[in-house]
Amino acid sequence: QAVAFQFTISPEGIDLQLSHEALKQVYLSGLRSWKKKINKLRNSFVTGVYPASPSSWLFMVTAILMTQYSRLDPSMGMIGKIKEHLPVSDYLSDQGQNVLSALAFSTGLWLALILTMRSILRLLLCYHGWMYEEHGKMSNITKIWLALVKIFAGRKPMLYSYQASLPRLPVPAIKDTMRRYLESVRPLMTDAEFQRMTGLARDFERTLGSRLQWYLKLKSWWASNYVSDWW
Repeated sequence: QAVAFQFTISPEGIDLQLSHEALKQVYLSGLRSWKKKINKLRNSFVTGVYPASPSSWLFMVTAILMTQYSRLDPSMGMIGKIKEHLPVSDYLSDQGQNVLSALAFSTGLWLALILTMRSILRLLLCYHGWMYEEHGKMSNITKIWLALVKIFAGRKPMLYSYQASLPRLPVPAIKDTMRRYLESVRPLMTDAEFQRMTGLARDFERTLGSRLQWYLKLKSWWASNYVSDWW
């Protein structure tokens, strides 16, 4: 049957007929949809913490807890400070407070390491010297750069794993923007029209353009890509 159920109304009442196969397909379709949502959420989380991984967080938590039970304090007193300010300290035992404080510290340390690795990788990806070297030859600086990139790039990247580690797009100077604009419209205009457009471009650069340029730089500091959401 093409539908999950059929019903007919007669003087005797309502006759309802269910299609078990159609209902099964509806159930399987919903199940596949939820699996896709869960996989998408998992991929988003894995990409969001790259170049680290969820297993590295578990390793970090385990290592901090082991040092706690060994009477060592790698946090240099920070775990004790966290313990003092726990909002649920009245509902937990002393051991539970220690575990929760160690969990909070290790998670914070893990996030700090992620941000540090991303910052280092972003700085490394700003190096363009390898593009201008002779084919087949590699300088010592490029070899060191390549080794550092391999160290901080992580393993098994996904499609958008490096999105947060890419260098920000530089905002071109307003003079360069005006120059390129005039170069692009020159073949489409006569000499008189181009002279008029050149004057308008200069007026825009001196007046409204500088203010808009400042807004664009401000957006470039805030957004990872100052163009994509306006494109």
